[in-house]
Amino acid sequence: MWILIIKSFYLVLPAYLANMAPVVFAKLGLLKFANQPIDGSRKIKGEYIFGLGKTWRGIIAAVILGVVVTSVQTGLYQYEMFRNISLFNYEKYYLWFGILAGLGAILGDLVKSFIKRRVGIKSGKSWPIFDQLDFIVGFFIFTYFIARPSVLVIIAVMVLTLILHPLINIMAYWLKIKKVWW
Repeated sequence: MWILIIKSFYLVLPAYLANMAPVVFAKLGLLKFANQPIDGSRKIKGEYIFGLGKTWRGIIAAVILGVVVTSVQTGLYQYEMFRNISLFNYEKYYLWFGILAGLGAILGDLVKSFIKRRVGIKSGKSWPIFDQLDFIVGFFIFTYFIARPSVLVIIAVMVLTLILHPLINIMAYWLKIKKVWW
């Protein structure tokens, strides 16, 4: 059981950090030139397509962090302990996996934001379960053909995310990194 949790967490680590990247980059004032809404502030039926908080900086930041985390995992792959918890060969696929992990995580969040606007949930308002799992679904869709996780790993990641995501968000709120606790 514990090895499943460790392997699952290690696999999804680039997505976890990619999901946090937009907030961290914004807080640090990085990539200011890209702080433009992806939807160009366009609206559908009076609502933003994605929301003003969904920026090009967020996409770039997520991909950067996905690649950085996967690069570290690739460096660690030479050690037996890390090879034992890896679900694929990082040395062979690290760049692609990093790009796809970051892009999948952030685009999963973007798709969820689009749907939230269409069902009438305002930007910044909580949408339980969907707010926690959106980036994970995107991650698995984008990285599936590299990592090929089992159904058990996917379930473990979903459960782990439902536990960790709220805890990390609460910590970020207390540290004044995020404006809302969810």
